[in-house]
Order: sequence, then C-alpha cells, then structure tokens
Amino acid sequence: MENVWLISAVWLGLALLASIISIRVAMSVALVEIIVGAIAGNTVGLHLTDWVNFLAGFGAILLTFLAGTEIDKSVIRKHFWSSMSIGIIGFAAPYVAVLFYALYGIGWTWPQSQIAGISLSTTSVAVVYAVMIETGFNKTEIGKIILAACFINDLGTVLALGVVFANFDYSLALFGAVTAAALWMLPRFAPWFFGKVGHRVSEPETKFVSLVLLGLGGMAMVAGSEAVLPAYLVGMALAPAFLTDPELPHRMRIIAFTILTPFYFLKAGSLVDFHAVATAAGLIVVFLAVKMATKFVGILPLTRAFRFEAREGMYTTLLMSTGLTFGTISALFGLTNHIIDQQQYTILVTAVIGSAVVPTLIAQRWFQPAFKPIDETTHPALVEGKG
Repeated sequence: MENVWLISAVWLGLALLASIISIRVAMSVALVEIIVGAIAGNTVGLHLTDWVNFLAGFGAILLTFLAGTEIDKSVIRKHFWSSMSIGIIGFAAPYVAVLFYALYGIGWTWPQSQIAGISLSTTSVAVVYAVMIETGFNKTEIGKIILAACFINDLGTVLALGVVFANFDYSLALFGAVTAAALWMLPRFAPWFFGKVGHRVSEPETKFVSLVLLGLGGMAMVAGSEAVLPAYLVGMALAPAFLTDPELPHRMRIIAFTILTPFYFLKAGSLVDFHAVATAAGLIVVFLAVKMATKFVGILPLTRAFRFEAREGMYTTLLMSTGLTFGTISALFGLTNHIIDQQQYTILVTAVIGSAVVPTLIAQRWFQPAFKPIDETTHPALVEGKG
C-alpha cells in the first residue's frame, strides 16, 4: 500500500528545493522544476500515481487558463497581424521541417513523421506564462503579444493533431457546440456571479472557474481532444472580468504555483530517461536543432518586419521556440495509439523538454528586454507596420 503522505512530502520537498535554487541562481522556477524532476526521476525515482497525474494535469489546465486571462483585447486588436503571423509561422515552419527530416532523413513512416512534426511544432504557453509572471512581462505589450502568438501556435498544433488523427463523430460535434455555448455565456454570466458571491474565504469564484475547466476538459477527453485546449479559450472569454478584478487571478496564481504547477513541471522532467537520452543523444540534438533553427528562420524576420527592437525580437523568437504541454501530449498520443514506439517517444519527449529549457534559459540570461508596463509603453518597436 502506497504511503500518500510520504510521496506527497517527496514531491513538495523537490518543489521547495526547486524554488530555493531558482531564487539563488535567478532562473525561472519552471525550468528548475523540470531539471530537478529529471534528476530525481533518474536517481531516487518519482512515483507517478493517479493523484499525481491529476494534480499535474490540473496544474497545466489552470496555468493555461490563467495565461488566457492575460490576453488584453485592445492589445491584440492593435497587434493582431504580428501575433497572428508569428503564431502561424511558429507552428508551420518546424512542423514541415521536422516532418520531412523524420521521413526522409531517418526513415520514419509517414504517420510517425507527422507525430514528430506536430510534437515539435509547439510553443509552451505554460513555460512562457510562468516566465512572464515571474518577470512581470505579463503586464507589458511585448508579453501579451508573445502570449497571444503562443496560443495561435498551439492552436495550430491541436488542429493538426485533430485533423490528421482524430475521429470525427457526434462527441466531437457535441464538445464543439458546448464549448461555443460556454464561451458565449461566460463573459455575461461570470461577472454577475462574481458580483453576487463576492470575495469569500470559501473562494466560490475559484470553485466556479475550476468547475467550468474540469467540465469542459472532461468533454474534451470524451471527444478525443485535450483538456488543456478549452482552458485557454475560457481564459480569453473571462479576461475582461479578471482584468477588472486583479485580486482574483492573483489568488488563483497562488493556488496554481504553490500546489499544482510544481507537480506538472516535476513530472515533465521525470519523463526524461537518462539512459535512453545517452543512446539517442545525437538524434535528440538534431530534432531540437531543427525545431529551433526553423523557429528562428520563420519568426525572427517577422519581428523585424513588425519593427520590434533587436532585443525584443530575439526574446520573442526564443520564447516561441519553447515547447512542453502540447508537445508531450502529441508524443503521448502517438505512443498510446501505437503510432510510435517507446524509443521514438523518449526521443521526441526529451527534445520537447529540451526546447522548454534551452531557449528559455538563453532568453532570460542574455536577451530579456527592458520592462515597459502597458500604461507607460510608448516605444515605436511595438507599433504595427502598414499591414
């Protein structure tokens, strides 16, 4: 019989250790948690129980939702073409390049190559949002542009996975209809409900949001989609309500970053098998290099076209080169549906996790731009071109 309390103590002890290390070395706690999870998973071993998987999954859902609430419609309207262009190219360039490398370079089958392309086409809303919160860039225009572009990129990944592999049946249609209805009703109902219940110790607002996220997430799973997808859309729908009450997202961030997201990032790190990495290190490095190179070739020129400062353009490109949530989801989809084998899964997941660490570390260390809150931002770097 498993000892739930000891297992919990180990996971939270690792989370605390990661927090202390991140403070000491001035690195994003999300990245440190991934690294700590990888080391612990390959030394002491981490037990992935059902409740750990739930907390990790709910952490990813809540983090994605909170990222959606940061989307300011006025900023998106102002920078629509830059966000849309960066997001689309950020998906398409690595998808095509990785697919063709896997197909013609190393002889994977067409379905296996599609899984590889989809897995490495992503960016990571979870990692990017965590970095934005830690640095305060969620309150800047450049931060909101990056978050919007991340969503467009990952939406392309989800649509590609769905179009290529999903079963189109009544459950998918029902999920789409319910999600559309929820997105229409929530901006009208949620502010009224929040006003009625007010701020209480029992946190009815947080419970309401969690109910919506878990309900839609459950329907997404039934439909063969992913629970994380509706979370971002719900976050965008509730963004106006959250912007008028900044205390609510603050309380939810405390819950997420204290007890939920550490399980998610530690679990992501624990999926890395050092032995498998050692035997396929060359291939992993090539996959990671192809992803990052194509992101740079596709995105960096766009940042110049939209007149970002050089530092802002490099920072945007690097953060758009990350990957985690949808990348691991896509690889796991391929494994569970017997499209790829365990070795291919390890290669892809390790490359995905590497893309969460390497570009983020470089961006934070050497290319973090000047902090310009929205109400003070007047720099022409973020003014759209004629398009």
